[in-house]
Amino acid sequence: MNATPNLNAIVLAAGLGTRMKSSKAKVLHQAGGQALVEHVLDAASKSVSPTSITVIVGHQAEQVQSLLSPRGCSFVTQTEQRGTGHAVAICREQASHSGLTLILYGDCPLLTADTISRLVAAQQAGSSAATLITTLLDQPTGYGRILRAEDGSVLAIVEEKAASAEQKKINEINSGIYCVDSALLWRHIDEITPNPASGEIYLTDLVEILRAAGHTVAALVLQDPNEILGINQRLELAEADRILRSRKTRQLMLDGVTIFQPETVAIDPHVTIGQDTVIGPMTQILGRSTIGSDCHIGAGSVIRDSKIATGVSIGEYCFVGTSVIESGAQIGPFSRLRQDNHVEAGAHIGNFVELKKTHFGAGAKAMHLAYLGDTSVGAGANIGAGTITCNYDGVQKHQTVIGDFAFVGSNSTLVAPVTIETRSYVAAGSVITDTVPTDALALGRSKQTNKPGWLTRKRAKS
Repeated sequence: MNATPNLNAIVLAAGLGTRMKSSKAKVLHQAGGQALVEHVLDAASKSVSPTSITVIVGHQAEQVQSLLSPRGCSFVTQTEQRGTGHAVAICREQASHSGLTLILYGDCPLLTADTISRLVAAQQAGSSAATLITTLLDQPTGYGRILRAEDGSVLAIVEEKAASAEQKKINEINSGIYCVDSALLWRHIDEITPNPASGEIYLTDLVEILRAAGHTVAALVLQDPNEILGINQRLELAEADRILRSRKTRQLMLDGVTIFQPETVAIDPHVTIGQDTVIGPMTQILGRSTIGSDCHIGAGSVIRDSKIATGVSIGEYCFVGTSVIESGAQIGPFSRLRQDNHVEAGAHIGNFVELKKTHFGAGAKAMHLAYLGDTSVGAGANIGAGTITCNYDGVQKHQTVIGDFAFVGSNSTLVAPVTIETRSYVAAGSVITDTVPTDALALGRSKQTNKPGWLTRKRAKS
């Protein structure tokens, strides 16, 4: 982050968003892998120190504050939503009255850090009291129109309902995003009067107030109207998600990652992926996952909050959650690393194998149809198909320890707590309840009995 000195930001995030038809505050809805307001703070924080950001909260204030507090921003509560001008005005005591103030909206997740930087630079370079972001729309219906003075500065913002037929032909619209001289903002904010029709206090009126005081207002025209898309309904939420996902996959591909059918792939904003890694279609890489270089992630796999080292292969339709996979390991296809696992270098986890809170040693193998929960597997160990650890006794979980180079035969049942020591051998089909010593063979199954002619006698009786 390269924070601009003496730059502050106010983020409006108090509304419920009735058109979302949800009990959840609008800014808490997710697109592109995180809440709408988180995207706004991510973008703002590239220019503004987090301690200089004030978030205005209202609906579900506690949830919004809980989400954003770790970022270091401060909060002001708008107990009664009386418009954008009122929302800004209640920050007077907490906000800085020097430098510049950005005014942003918590439901505009597509605004980029670069655009915010350009807005601030435009305000710093000029002599205007404020600079606002505008854009051009082929169909501007519903938006406030920008009226220009002869010198090209912004004369006023006229809302759709108040616009004349001629003004409605204007296709330059207001985004509501401003960079304002802080001293002038706080000197004039209280001059905004309630709208006669709605009773609300609109920040857009500040433009005419500043001009009446002898100041000018400039505009930064965006070429991409999507950046100022505000989210008011689920259709717009889905569109924002599509755009954010597309931005992420595009940047990764420019950075040297191969992504097949990127339109089907979901990668969260804080994910990092190394060069020459290949991502298959329909994959999801979520949270703060990191993937090294030269990896292969198969189609349909889901990776969440996990650390994948270099040269790892994850086959098709795997799930990896909150786990660490070291270099050269092979996972899948159809493997499930449910949570809190550590797979060491060169290990193999095969199809329909599930791990939960398991440390899996270097070069160890579990190639088919196994469940290993609360287990430590040593280096070079081999776990046969159908093996399960019985780690839960109905009250609490217990640990299974399998030593280095141990061999566990197919369809073995390991009843925890239990230890299979180094280089020991468990015969197929065994139920193991006691420690298996080093170099020992353990058989935990009943002796086979054959009864010749049994079926013939049974049929004769029927």
